[in-house]
Amino acid sequence: MAEATRAAVQEFIAARVAGDTGRLVALFADEVDWMLAENPGVPWIRPRSTAAECAAQFQELMEYTVPEDARASVDTFLVDGTDAVLMGHLSGTVRATGKSFEGPFALRLTVEDGRITRHHLYENSLSIAEACAP
Repeated sequence: MAEATRAAVQEFIAARVAGDTGRLVALFADEVDWMLAENPGVPWIRPRSTAAECAAQFQELMEYTVPEDARASVDTFLVDGTDAVLMGHLSGTVRATGKSFEGPFALRLTVEDGRITRHHLYENSLSIAEACAP
């Protein structure tokens, strides 16, 4: 089970890096327990629950940020059964303001039957909100 979880998460990472929305839709379950701290000043952060909505988050992020400035590194990749946790650091620049954001992140994913059923992201929401503010 842990190997299947690890493989699905690695596929998720590869699809995110490639910007392959179709592959992301296929990786997310039909209904996803999506959690990302609400941040009204950040246009790409909003509630999501379907595979298409979850996969679209990547496209929205690329619309509102400068893709060339986007950075993410994974320092830790833990797997326990159907659960995986990725921890690392991310940074980027908001296109509309030219301001940068950065900070640590933790991402908890649950994989069932080869598809992601839970996506809980914890990140430096204050830095991101400040970068979005005019």
